[in-house]
Amino acid sequence: MSVICKDTRGWLLDQLSHLNKAFQRCVSVKSPGQRQHMKCVFKREYFNIFKPHIISKLCSNTNVTARSYSNAVQEGEGNNDGNFETIREEPFSLKKKRKRKLKELNKGEVDAYEYHAKVSKIVLEGTKLLVEKGFAHGILDPSETGRESERLASGVDDNRLADLCEMAKQLPLVGDNEDKTVQIISEDDMTSTEDLDLFSYVTENISDCARLVTLMGQEYLIPPRSSFLLADISCIQPLVKYPPWENKSVKRSNRYNSLPSCQIKQIPIPSLAAPDCLVVTWVTNRQKHLQFVKEELYPYWSIEVLAEWQWVKITKSGEFVFPLESPHKKPYEILVLGRYKKIKDKSPSTPEVKTNTFPDCKLIISVPSTLHSQKPSLADVLKEFVDPEAKCLELFARNLQPGWTSWGNEVLKFQHLSYFNIEETWQDPLA
Repeated sequence: MSVICKDTRGWLLDQLSHLNKAFQRCVSVKSPGQRQHMKCVFKREYFNIFKPHIISKLCSNTNVTARSYSNAVQEGEGNNDGNFETIREEPFSLKKKRKRKLKELNKGEVDAYEYHAKVSKIVLEGTKLLVEKGFAHGILDPSETGRESERLASGVDDNRLADLCEMAKQLPLVGDNEDKTVQIISEDDMTSTEDLDLFSYVTENISDCARLVTLMGQEYLIPPRSSFLLADISCIQPLVKYPPWENKSVKRSNRYNSLPSCQIKQIPIPSLAAPDCLVVTWVTNRQKHLQFVKEELYPYWSIEVLAEWQWVKITKSGEFVFPLESPHKKPYEILVLGRYKKIKDKSPSTPEVKTNTFPDCKLIISVPSTLHSQKPSLADVLKEFVDPEAKCLELFARNLQPGWTSWGNEVLKFQHLSYFNIEETWQDPLA
């Protein structure tokens, strides 16, 4: 379980432990009748962030809980871009910033300033309490302060999967059975997986162990009881969780193709969501996107806004990865939670059913991955808010999760074997 501890403020997560839990027992079939077992672990170096990416001159090397902070205009996107260059940043001053006064700031800057003023105290105080619990549990270590963070290159070409999806759109659908929608990978299947059609069908691993499969000449680890479809938005009608928002950072880096808000709005959520379905959307710190989700996107999809949570990113020593008072980068990102309300004919004899109050202003705190856009799993956090038998779907996904269906044109990205270490191997005695 990824939740190390929780209180009324939120949760402290260990994403690395959550990732590794699914790969304690993996099966590889290199040739028919030859099966090998192994234990795989996600490379720890991707989570070895020991000091902040930016150090404010206001801050000493003490823990984040002892820091002072000031309200700031936030202009950045808030994404962790994996840049380990540590610089010192001047404290923000409304008068010094571009020599403009508050009244001269544009609407986006004013909105960002007001939003940060509203949440900064919640973030600071909640993080303080949960970080202290992290020290007590040994998941965080204050003695790691100042230690150099580790660099580790990305495991596979970032654009390869997306390019293959684009190529697949130009090809005719193939297959003898037009009614087939799912292709199964089972533990007892002793055949190779190289011939799987990833672009036409949902691929599902129904076994209780992970499978190492060869797809398109590359090796990927498929978690137990997980399913996925490798396709882009024009090939399927999905739900949404982490849309590829347009922002300057993505445009500069060219890491992935983004979608304008008008296209995100056309995703047919009502055709797929069950009544009272919980919808969670990751939003960058750009206020334009947050307002779009709350005021336009969710109402268009008949989704009632329930709450806003923050994912707070810290180092292994408990410091914010970016200063809370930074005018450019914030150490948190936003999640907007909503409930789908199916539109139905109103009848005087059918009273409206009110749902329980949903908690607002919760914090999800974790050491982030240095890999761009590798978000922490919300599976354990959301368990207490959804039915145990609920079918969960993650859209625009870049990795797979046990018990979930994942969709996206980079859905296998972080399942590539190059992101893992193989710790143990043994032969199947029955093979």
